Amino acid sequence: MNWANESSPKEFILLGFSDRPWLQMPLFVLLLISYTVTIFGNVSIMMVCILDPKLHTPMYFFLTNLSVLDLCYTTSTVPHMLINICRNRKTISYGGCVAQLIIFLALGATECLLLAVMSFDRYVAICRPLHYVVIMNHWFCLRMVALSWLTGFGNSVLLSSLTLHMPRCGHQEVDHFFCEVPALLKLSCADTKPIEAELFFFSVLILLIPVTLILISYSFIAQTVLRIRSAEGRRKAFRTCGSHMVVVSLFFGTAIYMYLPPPSSTSKDWGKRVSLFYGIITPMLNPLIYSLRNKDIKEAFKRVMPISLFYKK
Repeated sequence: MNWANESSPKEFILLGFSDRPWLQMPLFVLLLISYTVTIFGNVSIMMVCILDPKLHTPMYFFLTNLSVLDLCYTTSTVPHMLINICRNRKTISYGGCVAQLIIFLALGATECLLLAVMSFDRYVAICRPLHYVVIMNHWFCLRMVALSWLTGFGNSVLLSSLTLHMPRCGHQEVDHFFCEVPALLKLSCADTKPIEAELFFFSVLILLIPVTLILISYSFIAQTVLRIRSAEGRRKAFRTCGSHMVVVSLFFGTAIYMYLPPPSSTSKDWGKRVSLFYGIITPMLNPLIYSLRNKDIKEAFKRVMPISLFYKK
């Protein structure tokens, strides 16, 4: 596919908060801490879910995939952002921008779908416990994850192609920290309303449909939980689903704010702050939320970590 058009520059200038130099150092510290926590937290969850046989269940298979997603999601943008903050000329090559755009869009869309799959898993576990093993069998889980990844990358290639083929008339200053669709559309010297309509359509498919399915799943879960007579049983069910709902609220809330309104109507500063939240802060919080609120994960850490760190034959 020919991504470039005749007005494509060899590189883009990422402005970020260049007009506020006093923010550079606090932002660098925030990004470095967030990225370090993201790497440590997600790698820890991946290791414990793989090493502990008791976590070889559909729920933790999906959680492992979520950790892989979050790790790659932040790695596609944060290292380059850290380098750019330390440089006077904050640039990214055209090829690097294309790669960043495709990966960021693909992993974001995949996470939306994966969170919907995880809510269905919780629905079956709580509302159809006797059929759980039959419904959430190994091949079904693999197909759901594969479908999420393939749909995410298909959506990304389509939107990236539409965005990068818009004429830019030599404009190369992106008022953002990284290459993202709303920021790149603002460089266009042509009417962006048609592509904004297409972006809205695909955002509805990738954002609103999954979040609607998630809300439906949790409405059935809430009805089932409220019928449980045991107070301990109700607490356990709410505790199991609570972490997932926190992640869903954080991720979908900020992504919907960014992608559903037309890019032209989004405040540039607010857009940058919101993208930092769902692109960096949420992936950092995911492992903290799951590990701190999940009893099985905490117990698995106690079982696995002494073996992996201190075991000697």
